Amino acid sequence: NNNDLRGEYMFRKKKLDVSILFFIIVFAIISVVTINSALTYLSSDVGNLALKQCIWYLVGFLLVFIIFKLKNEYLYRNAWFFYALCNLLLLCLLLFAPPINNSKCWFVIPKIGSFQPSEFTKISLMLVLGSMISNFRANYSDPTVKEEFIFLVKSFIVVLIPSILTFLEPDTGAVIIYFIIYLCMLFASGIRLRWFAILGGLALLAVGIVVGCYFTSEKLFVSIFGNNLYYRFERVFDWKSGSGLQLENALAAIGSAGVFGHGYNKTPIYFPESGTDFIFAVFASNFGLLGSFLLLLLLVLFDGKLFVLAMKKISLTDKFVLAGVIGMLVFQQVQNIGMTIGLLPITGITLPFISYGGSSLLSYMILIGIILNINEEKGKYKYSYGL
Repeated sequence: NNNDLRGEYMFRKKKLDVSILFFIIVFAIISVVTINSALTYLSSDVGNLALKQCIWYLVGFLLVFIIFKLKNEYLYRNAWFFYALCNLLLLCLLLFAPPINNSKCWFVIPKIGSFQPSEFTKISLMLVLGSMISNFRANYSDPTVKEEFIFLVKSFIVVLIPSILTFLEPDTGAVIIYFIIYLCMLFASGIRLRWFAILGGLALLAVGIVVGCYFTSEKLFVSIFGNNLYYRFERVFDWKSGSGLQLENALAAIGSAGVFGHGYNKTPIYFPESGTDFIFAVFASNFGLLGSFLLLLLLVLFDGKLFVLAMKKISLTDKFVLAGVIGMLVFQQVQNIGMTIGLLPITGITLPFISYGGSSLLSYMILIGIILNINEEKGKYKYSYGL
């Protein structure tokens, strides 16, 4: 509803933050180069993934331009429409999409590729939650415990609906990211910290019950939760013993690289998902410890740039959305690199801007468009949209 827009727009200084684009261009070069190296052991049936990634990046820059011209107000005004559309697509996946690797996560578009709605659901959640939190802050400058509780129930339902649909695909990694986004945005909202303690306790209790059932009685676990969840648990807990083809070969490739690596396009050993989930292992094996350190430095500097932007005097809705973006990116970076070197469970979460994937890359580029709009809004500009 356009009438729900509230606030005062004092001035806008149009200024494109070139440093953000510099990071993205560097990430694009690293991504294409590493994916091309990952093709060494991949079947020719998958096509030239490096060329496809170039095309996706070009389309992504076009999306950045479009979002930059539309402005964030347009996205916030239509946040609920995007949210409803993403949920509808998730539902259609379960009903009509063909299974790929025992999962219904993608629509297959002939001659183009696959489309993964969960990647864009992350953005719709940020937009809706950002608007909801901003509206709550505008209406309740000093909310009571009851008012915060009602808001938490409403916002939790908003996150729960796509989470259930995505979990049924199944795509556990995306569900985890939904809740990471939710928690980061809630933390930025300034609600009472006791809610995080309560939510954390309930989450630990639920996870403890499920994991306890997994370890104590596999038969009971399968009868209650099904074979799909059992398989996902097995994959996650493979990291405990360092077992599994992916992890063992990835560690061998990284460990043998030394300071300077084996050299470009000289990945020494095969491991599955080398262009997506384990892209960091390919990069580290090619460019060694020095190259890995430089990539990690780039990621830290990029995240720091976003954090500094979040600390500036920007609109409340932009601030909350940016909190979700930072939380999502940092979590994916830590999880992807951590699972590659055996420090964290393998969850199938990709490395943002580096791993191959059209849907994921386009979703990140949409976020870049939103970030560039935040950067140009220097005036006192506060707005929110109704629940």
